Amino acid sequence: HPFNYYARFAPGTTDRERHFKDYTDLVAGIERGELPQVVFYKPQGSLNEHPSYTDVLSGDTHIAGLIAKIRASRLWSTSAIIVTYDENGGFWDHVAPPAGPGWSDRWGPGSRIPAIVVSPYARRGHVDHTPYDTTSILKFITRRFGLAPLPGVRANMGDLVNAFDFAR
Repeated sequence: HPFNYYARFAPGTTDRERHFKDYTDLVAGIERGELPQVVFYKPQGSLNEHPSYTDVLSGDTHIAGLIAKIRASRLWSTSAIIVTYDENGGFWDHVAPPAGPGWSDRWGPGSRIPAIVVSPYARRGHVDHTPYDTTSILKFITRRFGLAPLPGVRANMGDLVNAFDFAR
């Protein structure tokens, strides 16, 4: 959990209590039709599809159920769900990662990971070959809300807007 490394969100702090919720809170918010405009959700360890201690089917079933709850709620008409993976069950990419300036960080280039966009505004059947990384989600959020770019976001990465058709 990356926020564990920030004193602001340390156990026992007000910000942790205010901003960190569990799956039960997420489902309750969906059922009430009341969620913040941006929510990040990471499944618990037994459902995160990490190789060696869980499996892909359990994680996929869990995420499919969560998406079904959102689609059945009044939140659906304004939702954009972006599903990404870490190791994706240990099924690594069959293509070597990109090389060259701007494609790697201090740990080097990473494997390509799938991102699935689920939204009433998602382009149907769209497969995008624009270069993205996990900061592309942040670029999309900052674009959507007119926020200043965040430090550490790679300038040459896309912002996921190609995956959407907002004219509908």
